[in-house]
Amino acid sequence: MTLEELRDQIDVLDRQLVELLSERARAALMIGHLKVATSLPVYEPAREKIIYANVRAANKGPLPDIELTHIYERIIDVMRALQRNELASERNALASGSTAADHGRKSDEQGHGTGAPTPETGKKQ
Repeated sequence: MTLEELRDQIDVLDRQLVELLSERARAALMIGHLKVATSLPVYEPAREKIIYANVRAANKGPLPDIELTHIYERIIDVMRALQRNELASERNALASGSTAADHGRKSDEQGHGTGAPTPETGKKQ
């Protein structure tokens, strides 16, 4: 394969990874809602250990287990932050008497919701 063909292949794989990460984030948000409903903490170290063990067991290389674990540590950190932010937004909305949907509309109107550029990257959320 040529350099260009390999880069095209990586671009396709990157798009697939983005979709899979988004799907994982949606599942993490649903889990966050269930945790609140059942009074479970967002941070569950025992569950994270299981995830890392599953990832290592599925790893067939060429990434070393430790590097793959580092990638998953970051993914899990981001998912946990997403859960906390979503749940905090819901609690704030409930405290102010509005619904989560109302909160999202207000946030969009102010330019802080979906589609607003993030200060870190300038990319849309």
